[in-house]
Amino acid sequence: MGNDECKPVSVSRRINAPASDIFKLLADPDRHPEFDGSGMLRSGASNRLIDGVGDVFVTKMYFTAMGDYEMHNRIVAYEADRCISWEPALRNDDPAIAEQTRNGSRWRFDLTPDGPDVTVVTETYDCTDSPERVRQAVDNGNAWVEGMIKTLERLDQLCTKG
Repeated sequence: MGNDECKPVSVSRRINAPASDIFKLLADPDRHPEFDGSGMLRSGASNRLIDGVGDVFVTKMYFTAMGDYEMHNRIVAYEADRCISWEPALRNDDPAIAEQTRNGSRWRFDLTPDGPDVTVVTETYDCTDSPERVRQAVDNGNAWVEGMIKTLERLDQLCTKG
């Protein structure tokens, strides 16, 4: 399958919270395990708040086939209260090596106001620039859809609880 046959996958959810409240959670990498729907993120990373393109944050992860590992995530799109996107790579203490381990995939959250204090949140996984082996391993991103739905459900719960 060629790259032209692979398209990003997205899920959306209307959340009864202002975009600014939702974005605060997305821009705080240490909060990501609270709303991760994949079940792979672990707490314990210590990051600063994201405030622009080029920032890097670390996520502690667990996947049965790999065990415990860390990802080095570089912010590639950032517009406060509107969008945030990153490219993951296997973590390595040498940033140059981390750059070499990027697999061409991107995660993105877009926030679109939909009335007073209501936001449509869209999570997108894009592996169109990934090697064939990556696209096959994640079924062109379709393997992540269930987890993405759960992520938005959890994000909704965090933003609208009491």
